[in-house]
Amino acid sequence: MRAPIGTFDTVTPAPDALNLLTRPVADAVRNWRGSVPAQDLIHVDTEPDWADTATFVEHYGPDLLDTSANCVVVSGKRGGEATLAACVVLSATKVDVNGVVRRHLGARKASFASMDTATGETGMEYGGITPIGLPADWPVLVDAAVADLPYVLIGSGTRRGKLIVPGKALAELPGATVLEGLGIAV
Repeated sequence: MRAPIGTFDTVTPAPDALNLLTRPVADAVRNWRGSVPAQDLIHVDTEPDWADTATFVEHYGPDLLDTSANCVVVSGKRGGEATLAACVVLSATKVDVNGVVRRHLGARKASFASMDTATGETGMEYGGITPIGLPADWPVLVDAAVADLPYVLIGSGTRRGKLIVPGKALAELPGATVLEGLGIAV
């Protein structure tokens, strides 16, 4: 099997790689519902020390920067209540936390969640957090540029490995909202 983007040595349909995924991600793939078949979710084996975007594209090719997305956990606060949400933006951009995110969540203040909160609440490894397999009640904010990609490279829940999925599959995730301008140029 060949990956639809990039060049990777080990390419496997995600339903056949459940043992390489964290439990929440494996459960989401196992119970996949949507217009995109689960077999179209692809797992690629990657070096865990190269999981961070800059190092990843240095080793796997700069062309992947245009088709890679990061998933970051944010916390919106209003009146003593906090709402955790995931934001999915192209890797070459940053999340507009104080603008688009804050307004969409109806929060007075929004900020990136701490590493302990992000990993503890998702059950995923820092540097591998993915929108697939997040808690069902979380808002998943997807930048329109990500949803428009034929395929996008995202985390797999672990630092070892990535998922390649159609952008429209991310737009169909439970709790997903596609937003223009969520990712802003760095």
